[in-house]
Amino acid sequence: MALWGGRFSQESSALFKLFNDSLPVDYRLIEQDIVGSIAWATAITQVGVLTTDECTQLHAALNELLAETAENPELIIASGAEDIHSFVEQSLIAKVGDLGKKLHTGRSRNDQVATDLKLWCKKEGQEQLELLAKLRAALIELAEREIDAVMPGYTHLQRAQPVLFGHWCLAYVEMFERDISRLEDALKRADTCPLGTGALAGTAYPMDRVKLAHSLGFASPTLNSLDTVSDRDHVVEICSDASISMMHLSRMAEDLIFFNSGEAGFIELDDEVTSGSSLMPQKKNPDALELIRGKTGRVYGSLIGILTTMKALPLAYNKDMQEDKEGLFDVMDSWAICLEMAALVLSGLQVNRERTLSAAQQGYANSTELADYLVAKGMPFREAHHVVGEAVVVAIAKQTPLEDLPLEELQSFSAMIEADVYECLTIESCLAKREALGGTSLPQVKSALAGKQANN
Repeated sequence: MALWGGRFSQESSALFKLFNDSLPVDYRLIEQDIVGSIAWATAITQVGVLTTDECTQLHAALNELLAETAENPELIIASGAEDIHSFVEQSLIAKVGDLGKKLHTGRSRNDQVATDLKLWCKKEGQEQLELLAKLRAALIELAEREIDAVMPGYTHLQRAQPVLFGHWCLAYVEMFERDISRLEDALKRADTCPLGTGALAGTAYPMDRVKLAHSLGFASPTLNSLDTVSDRDHVVEICSDASISMMHLSRMAEDLIFFNSGEAGFIELDDEVTSGSSLMPQKKNPDALELIRGKTGRVYGSLIGILTTMKALPLAYNKDMQEDKEGLFDVMDSWAICLEMAALVLSGLQVNRERTLSAAQQGYANSTELADYLVAKGMPFREAHHVVGEAVVVAIAKQTPLEDLPLEELQSFSAMIEADVYECLTIESCLAKREALGGTSLPQVKSALAGKQANN
């Protein structure tokens, strides 16, 4: 039976029921709906709606239902209920009779679902934080293992200056730490309890909403009933945080896909996270990374979906808001599996040090060092930049590195160049000079890694 049937003289059409019912999606809120109902039973007992004995019976029946559905979740969908709230109420009535009909006193599905969803976001958000921490730890471990491997850094996907592989790892640690911070911040704002605000105007029963909020693990109750039942900022924020984090995951995946390519050959991915071709026996494809990259668009889509759903809704609750959960659930599922998969990829990754070093020595990555050398001799940087550009043109024509040009030829570009120039053109020199905070010199990277390890 529907929770709202008294006003109607005929049954809903089968098509409307299929269109309207949300149980196939919101069944995932079963634990939160039952926990919220237990807290509500206590709250209405404290204002005289229920006796202590009735409250005890309801608590026992609700806990029994929680155990039953945990053991056999198929019971929920098989019930054919309109939504998770209807399922819980109908199941409760089946257990305790008319007493089950008392539980909804002073409560609306509007504040009920808002409470359920916030409880779910808090729980799932904590699990995402744990997965982000594990990915961060995997990057730190990889940075430690390959800290001094030399590789080319890129701008515009062109070889730019040499960097250490450990420095590359720690760049993504910075990104994922920002993701952790953003999600923690969003969960703080979601830590307010909607229960007790009714359909839109508040409950008619003088309950202690602060005490009710604390009983459910919230920091405080919400302060405006109209806003409470129509607020889905927490859904938008979490989808936004997930989208930013997925963007970071996708960028890392793209880097590793390129590093793994035959053209680069910088890394070897473990067999555990790669697949082959049905036609070409030699293929070893980075499917895990490509799927991370692909699922990013899916997460973005859910963010745009909830923003678009909410953008023109009048106060207070509207049925449009039933569309809040499917996208959110998919976002959290996709984000979680991508975080887990990324950590697994990193755990088995091997760096081809000879190949990365060779690539770093090519592409005239030491050109800036030659310019800095001339600046140290007294030449203005813009002039030094031009002089080195001319030298690079000649080196390219001869297909030789800058450091292999004879001294006499280098001196033809500037009389300031002396025999000590070759000392500054080595890879070791290029790296060692990046000693400022945040640079890629080995001491700086070791210091940065130590700081991350201390906070891991």
